[in-house]
Amino acid sequence: MIQDACRIDVWLWRARFCKSRSIAADLVERGAVRLTRHGTQMRLDKPSRSVHPGDLLTFVRNGEAVTLRVEALGERRGPAQEARALYTLVMT
Repeated sequence: MIQDACRIDVWLWRARFCKSRSIAADLVERGAVRLTRHGTQMRLDKPSRSVHPGDLLTFVRNGEAVTLRVEALGERRGPAQEARALYTLVMT
């Protein structure tokens, strides 16, 4: 089964930006994640919001703003090398 969308909290967890889904959900609920899709930027407010390949995500990690492009959705929370294949960092 090929997925075309994934919950943002699940994706952040699979991509290893958060240690748990609840931490990822809290990050989203605080309004700390911005999503850019088709040139329109929005601040995500619910962990159930979907992310698609090609979307840009912007959030703060370790005191620095990170912008990345979602390349894949992943099927599980795998090793770091597998997680790294889910995104590409975007230089701003």
